[in-house]
Amino acid sequence: MGGDRGPAAVVAGLGLAAEETPDIRYLLHGDESVLRPLLAKRPALAGRVELRHAPRTVTMEDKPSQVMRHGEGTSMWSTLDSVKAGEAQAAVSCGNTGALMALSMIRLRKLPGVNRPAIACLWPSRNPGGFNVMLDVGADIKADAEDLLQYATMGAAYAHNGLGLTRPRVGLLNVGTEEHKGRAELKLAADRLVAASDAGGFDYIGFVEGSDLPSARVDVIVTDGFTGNIALKTGEGTAKLVSDFMKEAFNATFLSKIAALLALTSLKRLQRRMDPRRVNGGVFLGLNGTVVKSHGSADATGVAAAVRLATQMVTSGFQERLAARVASAGRAGQDGAQDTGAGVAETPLPDEAGSRPKE
Repeated sequence: MGGDRGPAAVVAGLGLAAEETPDIRYLLHGDESVLRPLLAKRPALAGRVELRHAPRTVTMEDKPSQVMRHGEGTSMWSTLDSVKAGEAQAAVSCGNTGALMALSMIRLRKLPGVNRPAIACLWPSRNPGGFNVMLDVGADIKADAEDLLQYATMGAAYAHNGLGLTRPRVGLLNVGTEEHKGRAELKLAADRLVAASDAGGFDYIGFVEGSDLPSARVDVIVTDGFTGNIALKTGEGTAKLVSDFMKEAFNATFLSKIAALLALTSLKRLQRRMDPRRVNGGVFLGLNGTVVKSHGSADATGVAAAVRLATQMVTSGFQERLAARVASAGRAGQDGAQDTGAGVAETPLPDEAGSRPKE
């Protein structure tokens, strides 16, 4: 109910997703008086969607701390509780990112050994599968060496199950690839990643730069949520800018319109590759349950992509494998830290929503 485009876009996206997965059923949480007429317009969803009335809505302006205390009765709270109770295997939301993460941590709890959950996204790349994984892209602006190690392990597990990569290549996002560059926590994290790579099932390739995000050099890019969120929004904005420039160029003159017509097939193929809606959805990693965060401004195509991603995560058995990887890599990383004489610091949870960017 709390997305920028309202429940109409969610129901329309659900209809698109349902066409692709005839064996999947859905629980739809929100104001029944609003949702029932929308469902009535889509006969294909009849018998596959169960309404759960939730009279209240988490808005984009609500502070996560307030939602944590007074969020019961909202569609977001109800959605997460259906996963907690085992009625649903995954949750998808277009709502307030900070509130969704805060509620997810309260209602679902973190996996044992995880300090900070992370949001992972798929980034279009030159790799054979077409995508790289990047995390964190906005769950929390802070990340120390231990957090970065956990992000790497969770991101590698995501790449293994979601992209089918046997041994993903992991890189730490930095201001350069040289070993002497970067903050102290990045250098410490690099040492721990080397020690934990075998237990985590990944290959650590070292530092990577912003230009490597869409490259074939790496499969998983690890960074803090502040940097990752800015990179994500910059990439999406650049893709839209290039698309707008191309439209203007091909509509500029009569000859350019003819050229566009001749190249129509190639242009449509390029448009599909550049369309951020088709990879909409960030996965919350490190929780006792699968949660997918859709863009707040997602249309039906974007919502369908987020639902499709949630379905893929569930059917691949991702959640069941993640906890063991985190535990084993964490032990290996701590052993590596002791070998280098470094201690492991306790990391407190973020105390307020201001540290989590809103969608």
